[in-house]
This record gives sequence, C-alpha cells and structure tokens, in this order.
Amino acid sequence: MTYHGEETLSKGRGGAGSPPRLFDEIRARLRLKHYSLRTEQAYLYWIRRFILANGKRHPRTLNGAVVEAFLSRLATQDKVAASTQNQALSALLFLYREVLAMDLPWMENIVRAKRPQRVPVVLSRGEVARLMQRLSGREWLMASLLYGSGLRLMECLRLRVKDVDFERHEITVRDGKGGKDRRTMLPSALSEPLRRQRGSSPAGRRRTPPGTSAPADGPARRPPRPSPRR
Repeated sequence: MTYHGEETLSKGRGGAGSPPRLFDEIRARLRLKHYSLRTEQAYLYWIRRFILANGKRHPRTLNGAVVEAFLSRLATQDKVAASTQNQALSALLFLYREVLAMDLPWMENIVRAKRPQRVPVVLSRGEVARLMQRLSGREWLMASLLYGSGLRLMECLRLRVKDVDFERHEITVRDGKGGKDRRTMLPSALSEPLRRQRGSSPAGRRRTPPGTSAPADGPARRPPRPSPRR
C-alpha cells in the first residue's frame, strides 16, 4: 500500500499494476464489509481531514496522542456535536484496524464523547397539518410518506414502483438501515397520490402500455375503440 500525500488525496487511483493507494484500499474495505454509501463518504471525509490536519503524514507514523488531539480540536475549536466526534473516531479506528491492520494499545484507551440525553421534539397533529399545507406535489407526497409510513429520508428517495403493494396497503423497504429489509404500512389516503406519481414516473410509464389508463380499482384498461362510421 503506497501513500503519496496530496497526490493520493486528490488523484486516488494508481495505474495498472501499481500497489493500491491508501484511499482506494479504504474504499475497497468499506465496500467489502457492506458499509452504506453515506458511511463510506463520511469515513473518507474524516480520514482525509485527519491526514491533512497532520501535515499529510502517513497514519502509520501517528500515535494515539495525535488522534486524541485531533478529536479534542473538533470539540473545542470546531464545536462539533458528540455524535460527530464519535463518527470521526469510528472512521479513524476503522482505518487503523481494518485497513492498516494495526490494533495498538492506545485504541482501547480513547474514550468516546458522551452524548447528552435530549427530549425528542415531536410535532402535534395540528403542527403537522399546517406543515403539510405548505407543501405541494412530489414534496408533499414524500413528506406524507415520511410521516405516515415511518420511512427514513433515503428509504423514501430510493422507493421503487415494485416496492409498493396497493392491494395489501404496504410498502417494502429494501436494504434499509443495517442492510435489512422490512415492511411498513401504506396509509390509504396516500394510495391514489402514489398511483398518480407511479403513472408519471419512467418506470410507471414502462409498466402501463401507451393509450391505457390505470384506475384505482383495477389493472390498466384500454380506452374503447370508436365505432365505425356507417
């Protein structure tokens, strides 16, 4: 595994037959362990920032004191939340343990930031109704699915035509958090708006033959042929 400072950070991939560069190795290891794309992006960001903060030195040459100093600066200077600080720590531990294969004693002594206990903010039904009134079209439909079906944002954005079962009034979430599939309810009030959205999507148009319509109570039907003139 090679490391060439800024060249590695900016160019990434080496030529054919060359040893894998550090960030290519990190990316490959993350994908081998089936980490989500967002986690991959976050880990690469923190590792890149850690290397740049230490003069582009190779992580093998840095010890636990340097890692602790980096995490402390995040809290004291950048004022990041405890969850963000813990994410940066997880990225660095992944780098040392999974990519560099270094399980050093100082890794066990680093203390994760304590997350404060907060009372969750929950909107009342009236507040939700007023919020929905401010939305329209596709944005209204997405917000209604988040609220009525309990979908996470990325689950809603990745929703496919085949994942919606109008007959059973349920939605299949595929590859959700933790790489797990699950089923959730489809509110009856959203069935018809979802049908209209399905008809306007490229996948929905492919499923519905040209010149047909998909009514709410059955499969697509062709319009009646005009009677021949006499």
